Amino acid sequence: MRFTSSRHGARLARRLVSQRLDAWGYPYDSRANETLTLITAELAANAIRHGHVPGRDFLVRLTETAATLRVEVSDTRTERVPPLTAQELPDRAESGRGLLIVAHLATRWAVSPRVSGPGKTVWAELHLR
Repeated sequence: MRFTSSRHGARLARRLVSQRLDAWGYPYDSRANETLTLITAELAANAIRHGHVPGRDFLVRLTETAATLRVEVSDTRTERVPPLTAQELPDRAESGRGLLIVAHLATRWAVSPRVSGPGKTVWAELHLR
């Protein structure tokens, strides 16, 4: 689904993922729903903060297999690729912890080129077993 590159769009993306997971049998208060919703919130926030191109939206894709839930967030900026290693921040830093949270919560995560156009996709998986 496509969302406006704004705080409102990020909030809607988070809610959509949570609602879809509930419909798939992962209740709102389940570990899987809470974890993937938080990961989505962090990735969407990064897309609007670091991947925003005026007039362009970001995309969210949620998939399920027998043992894995995966969320993908795509934006249209190619030159701002997040580091794949967790970097420690000074204690007083007010931002920059989103990918540390994703790395801690996700089973796997990475960045890949966006398939359907310019930009990148940051994805995270949660293995259920």
